Amino acid sequence: MKATAEIQVIPIGAGVSVRDEVKQAHEMLVSSGLKIQLHAYGTNVEGEMHEIFAAIEKIHATLHAGGVVRLTTAIKIGTRTDKEPTLAAKAF
Repeated sequence: MKATAEIQVIPIGAGVSVRDEVKQAHEMLVSSGLKIQLHAYGTNVEGEMHEIFAAIEKIHATLHAGGVVRLTTAIKIGTRTDKEPTLAAKAF
């Protein structure tokens, strides 16, 4: 099922700056093959729903393996039955 989503990964306890962890998460989304749009407080993605969830799972597994003890991820997902959801359709 095609979906659009907003993903915000928040490392907790990683220190004052989480730039490295966020950059690592962003790079994983880029390499996932999903269509992405980075913004100030997260990333919008477009793709198959199972691929979106797989990318989030990979981000969690990789950051935990790298020493991040806690992660919170906020996800908003949109699907449609009348037409294929796209990020382009959401743009003004």
